[in-house]
Amino acid sequence: MGSLTPRGATRPRALSVVSMATAGILFALVGCGSTDSPSERGTVIDLLQQDWRHVSGIVADGDGVRVTATGRRIVEQDGGGGQPNPPINLAGTHLVASGEFSLRVSFTDVTADATLAVYDSPPVIADEFRIEPAGLQLTLRGDDLRIAVFDGSPPPDVTDPQPVHDAHVTVIDPEAELSVHRSGDRLEIASGGETLSALPLGDVFGSGELWWGLSSEEGSFTVRSLTAAAPGGTALTTAGPAAADAEPSSNGLQALAARARPDFLMGAAVALGPLASDAEYANNLVGAFGAVTPENAMKPQALSPRQGEYTFEEADALLDLAESKGIAVHGHTIAFTEAMPRWMQELPTGSEQDRQASAEVLLDYVTTVVTHFRGRLASLDVVNEPFDVDQGTRLQENIWHRVFGPAYPQVVSQAVHDADPNVRQFINENGADVPGPRQDALLQLALDTNDQGGHIDGVGLQAHVYDLETDAISADDLATTFDSFADAGLVVRISENDVTDSEGQDAQADQYATVLAACLRSEACVSYTTWGVDDRFDWWIDDDRGLHQGHDLLFDDGEPTPAYDAVRRVLAG
Repeated sequence: MGSLTPRGATRPRALSVVSMATAGILFALVGCGSTDSPSERGTVIDLLQQDWRHVSGIVADGDGVRVTATGRRIVEQDGGGGQPNPPINLAGTHLVASGEFSLRVSFTDVTADATLAVYDSPPVIADEFRIEPAGLQLTLRGDDLRIAVFDGSPPPDVTDPQPVHDAHVTVIDPEAELSVHRSGDRLEIASGGETLSALPLGDVFGSGELWWGLSSEEGSFTVRSLTAAAPGGTALTTAGPAAADAEPSSNGLQALAARARPDFLMGAAVALGPLASDAEYANNLVGAFGAVTPENAMKPQALSPRQGEYTFEEADALLDLAESKGIAVHGHTIAFTEAMPRWMQELPTGSEQDRQASAEVLLDYVTTVVTHFRGRLASLDVVNEPFDVDQGTRLQENIWHRVFGPAYPQVVSQAVHDADPNVRQFINENGADVPGPRQDALLQLALDTNDQGGHIDGVGLQAHVYDLETDAISADDLATTFDSFADAGLVVRISENDVTDSEGQDAQADQYATVLAACLRSEACVSYTTWGVDDRFDWWIDDDRGLHQGHDLLFDDGEPTPAYDAVRRVLAG
């Protein structure tokens, strides 16, 4: 999924979804006074005493944790730098704090900068932007402490969120304990017991939940203590990811599909944030679907933001969750023009020597990634959206093309096969859902790749329907399409289906039913995936960076849409 303009569509797509691991949590209740009763002495929770395996840039360091800069950013569609994307501990535990609370943290060995971020919900992460939630960021650089408060309201430019409160204060001792105290409608920041700032709380932490992250932009630091506390009589508890308690449903879409075609998979694209924080989203995903595609967690910009360094933690959390629920995973993606970190985009190609060196780097990336996930993926997009974004039939001249030439899909396919010979390989493309030049080019690319020694099993047809007048897909066109690929010895995935409701929910439902029914009737079509779960997390930005909510999916605010009911009827026969 990237910058898409299939068959007349004009808006870029950017969705979010989330996922979590079900790690065990250890927390301590510590009395504030030995003579007090349990209800009077309050609660203290040691936030370091938990599983940090699924948080990028954090490793255990004695009794604390060491935090190192990862360089995680969200690359924009033009390959630009995009927003920083520091990690949040989604796969562990978060706090539920309905009233007064305090957070205390101690930083040591700060080489450049140290940040503690506390949010009242995880950010929505899309393929080209991040929606910053309400929360607080404390960033220490030397003796300068930046206090930034966000209220969660959408800014004019969503890619450049501005805090509603932004102040710099000087701390006397940079290694003194920092504290955040909420009392009533006030938020107080202190260092070493000295109040640095007191400000109105507003809507910050209004959800009653606290999600936190630790990050450095340029260096590293150690956290020796990180605790949460509440006075006696005030509830302060920990909670795990929402998806931990979700279970597959015997009446879900996957269960119905299995009765119609035992090997057929019903999937959805997912992200870690909503899966961790939204119970309705988690229950609908796990209950209804039998396969997931990570929206962004397995793209190159997420897995290797710096050359030679890998941040697998978020993707591993998603795969852990899927495995625990018996859900298959389709990997997404290896070679993709619009989701590459800057270092990958800028590998040198000016001379043959440069290209040889860059080839080694790229192949090392493929081998490292595929080996890491070996045995955990049912299938994988080895090449994603290879053709021109203007719906043409020329290969984009990305870094893979500049290094390996037009036969680069074969090189990538062979490297994937060498690392995991059992993963099913796909080339995924938009605008090739119906017969025409683009579909012909996709078919020929798959055949040429295999003739050159590749291992492509099939193609992914994204089936985005952004405009029902220009993008609608007919049953006859799909039947012809499936026959064409089947005759060539290839299988097909409907890989990213979503349908606008701009012509009404009945028209939306009819289009969903048409695509799924055609796929289900053809043995060549082996799976069906919708690009997202719930419209609550379906967002896109226009050319002026304005933020808009989409209404394209099978669930809306936790409830099934008419499109969901139509899909169920197709599966039930």
